[in-house]
Amino acid sequence: MLEAESAVASKVRSIAERRASEGFSGTDSLIAHDHTPAQRPYARAVPHHLRPSTPYATDVLLPGDPARALAFAQQLLTEPKMSNHARGLWGYTGRTPEGRSLSIQSTGMGGPSAAIVIEELAELGVRRAIRVGTCGALDPTLAHGDLVVARDVLAEDGASRALGAGEVVEPDAELTARLADGLPSGAAPSRIVSTDLFYGGEAETWRRRGAAAVEMEAATLFTLGGRLGVATACALVVSDTFDDGGRRRIDDEGLAEAVERMGEMAAAALNPG
Repeated sequence: MLEAESAVASKVRSIAERRASEGFSGTDSLIAHDHTPAQRPYARAVPHHLRPSTPYATDVLLPGDPARALAFAQQLLTEPKMSNHARGLWGYTGRTPEGRSLSIQSTGMGGPSAAIVIEELAELGVRRAIRVGTCGALDPTLAHGDLVVARDVLAEDGASRALGAGEVVEPDAELTARLADGLPSGAAPSRIVSTDLFYGGEAETWRRRGAAAVEMEAATLFTLGGRLGVATACALVVSDTFDDGGRRRIDDEGLAEAVERMGEMAAAALNPG
């Protein structure tokens, strides 16, 4: 499986490099530009960190892990093209089986990296973004592989606070409601918490404040989305649980299955039909 993913990634990356060297043809655009300041013509919007070789769609999924971006591209897109490979932040753009344009862009780990990606995606015309990542369970009723949709997030990370976040940051209500439609019957969006530390943290304090899960990027995403006019939401897979003070990690097969369910749920939330 890993050898196959590596081969595909190498092939897609070589295509991206060739397209970048040949230059961009404006007739290729997957973005419907309205020529507003937030959606400048593509040729004028080439950010410093992302070096796109194809245009981005207005809708994007944001995994942290580049390998997970590749997996989502293979799962959700027909004939995906590599949008970015600069700095190891793999991104892909293509069309869903229903014919809708969709991009998938990895953000790296933590708020600072995610902030750069989100800012530059907004410059490239992205208007809706869903984080699709993993989390640690603070709610003891959550189990490995469960899906969590963020109702709001405690901003316990430095990046979102530096961007002006208060104690609690909220996502886009409409996009979050559409995302939550994919949860199992009876499940509802939950409060989560964003932190800078993967190991360590104030788990008991966060539980008392109502947080069901902990991750590292959502507060930054929601804060920047509000500033940049990008509708945001967040779906997470429970990858880690904490029993008797110890961390237990989900197995690879269970994680892959849950991530696939999350990808289907997130893509459906972006479907206007």
